[in-house]
Amino acid sequence: MNVLIWYKRDLRVQDHPALAMCAGAAGVLPLYIVEPALWTQPEKSARQWGFEAETLAGLREDLGAMGAPLVVRIGEAVEVLARACRQHRIDRIISHVEAGCAWTTARNHRVAEWANEAGIEWQELPQQSAIESAIGGKAGSLTALPGAEPGVIPQARALRLADDPCPHRQIGGRAQGMALLDSFLARRGQNYREARDHPHLAERGSSRLSPYLALGAISGPQVAQAVADFLAIAPDARPDAASAATLETVPHTDLTAGLKHFLISLRRAAIPGLTAPGLAGTDAMSGVPDFAPQETQFSFRMSQDHRFAAWADGRTGLPFCDAAMRYLMATGWLPDKLRGMVFAVAVGPLGLNPRAAASTLARRFTDYDARLFWPAVTDILAGHAARHLADPVRLGRQLDADGRFTRRWLPELALVPDAHLHSPWRCPQAPQTRYPEAIVDLARAQRLTHRPLPDSDTEVIDRPFARPQSRRFKLAPAGQLSLDL
Repeated sequence: MNVLIWYKRDLRVQDHPALAMCAGAAGVLPLYIVEPALWTQPEKSARQWGFEAETLAGLREDLGAMGAPLVVRIGEAVEVLARACRQHRIDRIISHVEAGCAWTTARNHRVAEWANEAGIEWQELPQQSAIESAIGGKAGSLTALPGAEPGVIPQARALRLADDPCPHRQIGGRAQGMALLDSFLARRGQNYREARDHPHLAERGSSRLSPYLALGAISGPQVAQAVADFLAIAPDARPDAASAATLETVPHTDLTAGLKHFLISLRRAAIPGLTAPGLAGTDAMSGVPDFAPQETQFSFRMSQDHRFAAWADGRTGLPFCDAAMRYLMATGWLPDKLRGMVFAVAVGPLGLNPRAAASTLARRFTDYDARLFWPAVTDILAGHAARHLADPVRLGRQLDADGRFTRRWLPELALVPDAHLHSPWRCPQAPQTRYPEAIVDLARAQRLTHRPLPDSDTEVIDRPFARPQSRRFKLAPAGQLSLDL
C-alpha cells in the first residue's frame, strides 16, 4: 500500500506518529502543500513564511536521509491531493489533527468530502508522542515513490506577501531548534524564572523555542523528555510523569531550579501532545470585535488611523510600549507579558480596533499559533488582567527599571533620567529629543477604558487563573498570546 503523509504544522521526523506508522509501507510520499489562499489571510506575513520555508528545507534534508525527500506542491489542497493520489496510486493519506483556524477547518471539510467520494482513506492523528518509536528517535528508513519530483519551496514574493523586514528573526529548522534546546539545558535555563518576563534578560534567558513548537519542527513531548532526562526525573519521563512532587526531589541548583519551572510552564501551555486537543473547528477570530469600543468614551486628539499607525510603528509617546513594538518589528518575538501589554494598550488607552490590532500583532509574530493567540486576545478583551497589562508606565518600571531595554530601542531617550524614562512627560527638565509626545492622556484614558467588553458568543479556551468561559478546553494563563516559553 502506498501512503501519502500530508505535512502541515508537524514539520519534523522525530516523535512523529504518522511517519512512524508508514515505516513499513510499500511506498511513502511525504507531501507539503503551499496554499496561496491561506497566505492571503490577515494574520499571515512574509517573516512567517521565511521561517517556515527554512523549516521545510531542513525537513526535506531529514526525510531525504531516510530515503524519501519532502515533496512540495503549490495549489489548492483538494486538487494537489487528487493529482498526487492518481499519479502515485495512493489509497491512504495520513496527517495530524489541525486545530484553531477557521480557514483550515473549512479546507479540511473539503478534503474529507473529496476523499470520501474518491474512496481514499484519510486518517487524522492527534499530535502526541508516537508509540511505535521512541521520543527523539526516527521512524527508520522509508521507501520513496518513483517519479516524485521534490518541487520548489517558493519565495515570499511568489505568494504575493508584502515585504516584511525582520533583521533579527530566528532561523527556522529542526537543527536550529535543537541547538537552542541544548544551549537552554546547558546554561541559559539557569535564570529562566526571573528572566522570562524581563525583556533585556528574556532574549537569552527564555528558551526561545516557541516558533519551533508552533510549526512542529520539534514536539512538546520531545522537549519535555529532554528536560526530564536532564533533570533525571523518571525512567520514561513522559510529561504526565513529571509531577510537582517528583520535581521537588530534584536537587536545587540555579540551573535545575530554572528548568523545573520551565517544565511546569511547558505542561501548562497549549502544546500538542502535552494537553488535550484545543479549539478544533472553532473560528477563534470571530470572538474579536471589529470595532473600536472606546471611541464613544474618550475624545482623542487624532483619528484612529493616525493612532493606529503610531502604535504599529512604535511612536505613541509611551516608551515601554513603543520599545516593545520596535523590538517586535525587528525580531518577530516578544516576552509574554509584553505581548499582552502592547495589545491591551492598543484596545484600552488608545481605543484601537481590536481585530485590526490583533491581526497586526499576529503577522509580526514568527511563532503565531491561532489556537492560542485568538482565545487569549478574547480573554484580554473580556477584562482578564487588562488593567495591569494596559499600564505601560507601571510595567516599564517593574520589568525594565534600569531602562536597558527601553533605551536600546528608543535611543532618542538616552538622556532622560531613569526616574522619568517611562513617563517622560512628567520630567520637569526633559532634554530636547525627537521622541514624540504621548498621543493620549494615559491616566484619563485608563479611567475610561477599564470596563470589560461584553462576553462574546464564541467559545474560548479556559486558562488557569482566569474566569472560565468554556469548560471544553484548557490553555495557558490569561494573556499568553503564543507558545512563548
